[in-house]
Amino acid sequence: MLILWPSFLVAAATSAAVFALVDPLDITFLGHIHASRQQVYAGGFFFFWLMAAVSSALTLHLAPRGRLLDEFGDPINE
Repeated sequence: MLILWPSFLVAAATSAAVFALVDPLDITFLGHIHASRQQVYAGGFFFFWLMAAVSSALTLHLAPRGRLLDEFGDPINE
């Protein structure tokens, strides 16, 4: 949930901002494939959610980790 919830909120805000400026009916895929508004809204939301989740996961992966301590507060040697 550390990754999915924040990325869901970012995807919702990004979808609202993008689709306030872009009409989904003006978008064509591969030059000739047209999709309905709901398909573009859903696809865009899930794309933004995936991108935000990847960004959050990468940030969590690259974040420095603290020292591992046992239940007595002593450092654990790995």
